[in-house]
Amino acid sequence: MNHLSGHRNDRIYPPHPLAGVGAVVFHDSRVLLVHRKNPPARGMWAIPGGKIRLGESLQQAAEREILEETGITIMAGEPIFTFDMIDRDATGRVRYHYVIIDLAATYIRGQINAGDDAVSAAWVSAGKMASLSMSPITVRLLRDQFAFG
Repeated sequence: MNHLSGHRNDRIYPPHPLAGVGAVVFHDSRVLLVHRKNPPARGMWAIPGGKIRLGESLQQAAEREILEETGITIMAGEPIFTFDMIDRDATGRVRYHYVIIDLAATYIRGQINAGDDAVSAAWVSAGKMASLSMSPITVRLLRDQFAFG
C-alpha cells in the first residue's frame, strides 16, 4: 500500500508531511468542535477537519471533512491560521506530521451527528471551553483570531 492511498495506516510514520485542513465555524455564538477519537490528538477537543485529498481545493476538503465529522454543511472561506502538528515517538522518530490550514467557514445547515474521526461533536460556548481538554493551539486560534474563550 503506498502513502498516497489515504488509508489511516499511511498516516503514521509518513515519508513526508501530510496536508490537512480545518474549518472554524460559529453558530449562535458557539464554535463547532469535535472530540477526537484517533491519534495524534486522541481525547482532545479540536477544530474539525482532516486530510486533503488529491485534487481537492482547501475549501472543498474543509466542506467534505466537516460534513463527514459532524453532519454540518458549511461554506468554507479563506485560510486564517496555519500550523504544524508533529508528534515523535520515544526514539525521536516522527510518528505524525501534519501541516494544517484552518479556514474561516459559515454554517449553512444541519444537526450535529458525530462520525468519522469524532467521538462526539458539539457547539461550544466560550464559557464551556475552559472545562474541555483542548490543545493550546486551538485555544490560541480561537482567542487570538476571534476573541473567543
